[in-house]
Parts: sequence; C-alpha cells; structure tokens
Amino acid sequence: MTKTKKVAIVILNWNGVKLFPDFLPSILEHSQGENIEIIIADNGSTDHSLDYLKTNYPTVTLMDLETNYGFAKGYNVALQQIDADYFVLLNSDVKVEKGWIEPCIKQFEKDQKIAAVQPKVLSYNEPEYFEYAGAAGGFIDKYGYPFCRGRILDKVEKDEKQYNTSSEIFWATGACMFVRADVFKNSGGLDADFWAHMEEIDLCWRLKNRGYKIVYEPQSTIYHLGGGSLEYGNPKKVYLNFRNNLFMLYKNLPKKKFTRRLLSRMILDGAAAAKFLLGFEFNAFWAVTRAHASFYKNFSLLLTKRKALQKQVIVNDHEQMFQESIMWKFFIQKKYNFADLNFNPK
Repeated sequence: MTKTKKVAIVILNWNGVKLFPDFLPSILEHSQGENIEIIIADNGSTDHSLDYLKTNYPTVTLMDLETNYGFAKGYNVALQQIDADYFVLLNSDVKVEKGWIEPCIKQFEKDQKIAAVQPKVLSYNEPEYFEYAGAAGGFIDKYGYPFCRGRILDKVEKDEKQYNTSSEIFWATGACMFVRADVFKNSGGLDADFWAHMEEIDLCWRLKNRGYKIVYEPQSTIYHLGGGSLEYGNPKKVYLNFRNNLFMLYKNLPKKKFTRRLLSRMILDGAAAAKFLLGFEFNAFWAVTRAHASFYKNFSLLLTKRKALQKQVIVNDHEQMFQESIMWKFFIQKKYNFADLNFNPK
C-alpha cells in the first residue's frame, strides 16, 4: 500500500490578526487529514497575532520567525524547517472550499515533471469574478509583463466556467501555490532579494527552464481578498513590481533574446513612468525611477545569478509565453479578455 504523501499548508503571516476570523476557519474545516499539517509562520508581526492564534486556534502549528524577512525570504526560512512531500504556500487572506487539496495533489501524482499547481482563484468580495492575483493561471508576454486567464492588467473577467479545463501555464500564483517540497528546496526556493512580488513568477520561470511544468487545476477553488499586505496601487508595490520584473528578466531571458528584449522593456517602463507623470501620479513615477536605479545598483549581483542559472537551463523556449506585447493588445487594440488575444498555450 502506497504511503500517503504529507502536505504542509504554510501561511506566512505579518500583522494579519484581523484576517484570521474570516479566513482561517475555512482552511481548518476543509484541510483535514492525518497527513495534512497547517503551519502559520509569523514574519515578525508587531500586532498580537501569535497570542491570538495560541488562544483561539491551538491546533495550528506556530512558527515564530522573530523578524520580518519579507515574503520571499520568510517562506524560504520557514520551509527549510518543514519536512513534507508537498508545500502549499497560502496567503492569510484566502478562503478555501471543500476538496481543494486533492485535485492539486492528483496532478503531481500523475506526472513527476509537474513542479507546481495553482487552483482557480476567485474574488472573495465578488465571487462570481476571477481575482487579480492568479485568476485561472498566469502567463507573461515577451517583455515580461504578467497577465492571467481571467485577468489582463486591471481588467478582470467573470467566471463563466470558460477556464474549467486543467492546463499547463507559465506561472502559479503565490496566493496559493502547491509545490513539490524537494523541487522547491533544490531550486533554491524564492529569490530573497525580491522581498515580495514577482518572486513566484521568477521561481516558476526557473523551474520551467529546468524542464518542469506548472499546471492550473480548476477543480480546486479558492477565494482571495487581495491587497492584504500592500493594497493595489501602493507606491511600494509599484516599486517592487517594476524592480523585480527587471530582476526576473535579467536572470531568466535566453541569451539569443536577452539584449533586445531587456532594452525594449526598459523603454516601455520609461513610457509607463511618463504616463504616471502626466497623470500627476508622482509617487508612482518616483517608484518606477527608484526601481530602475535599484536594478543598475544590483547589476553585478544579477549577473552572477544569471551565469549560475543559465548553466541549469534545459528548456529555453516555452509555448506558455505570449510572443506579442500585452500592452499593445490592451491599450492600442483594446483586447481586455484572454480569449481576445488568440493565444492558445498548449
């Protein structure tokens, strides 16, 4: 008889005590099993998160990291201390449904090359709509801009069961990512220099370059609040998104496409900064400027990382990368739904 694989559901918490009453009960109710452990790793919270959990949720395993490492390093530090076959990286602002674990684990069991699985992500506040962070699976265009089935830039689609087929994707959301524990650890985990934002896309790209698959599984559904740590549009979030996207491109772009695409991306970022300036969004403009300054400052570090990663590449071109500009499609051609892109990743 095959031994049941152990699943560790790990919630990285930072000052999230206000979220626990609304979200934690569904996770406890629908994550039962002797081989399933729920762990909350506290990332140096300054609220009373730990005391609240000890009093109200004594069955939950607590891990006190004692300092705020950020999302990426916080997960790395926590997961290195956990023994499991599969990790579930789960945000603290997520509600789950009954049977949300099994369909994702089945994906791993049927194909050893699947490294990560993402469920369907719907909005907690508007459950008939997909949620920004992940929707029905993530992709990037040739310049590195991310989008999803069910969400292009800030336009979110209604869930009409149009994405109810399991399929390979480019990246899985960090709001709820199932990942093989050994693959996560052997890959180096999330890039701690990202701090937060885009680190899950970077991880998935690195895994795909090593020949692994990332999969979307719609038979598992979660509901994500979003903006639990930094609200959408926050200048710090803008800074991290622009900076980390440049970091990710520099590390992972294939050699033959590297120079042209990186330069094109930097020009596009300049256009985005100009748009912020003309719209009197001065904080966002400054965030983009600081993001590029940080990229130049970290150039030598990124070069070292790129050289190491390029030696591990097995597969360089991916059918799940959109070989056009999502910005052109969205702003010029007014293509707001995934189906309008005529993009059929296999």
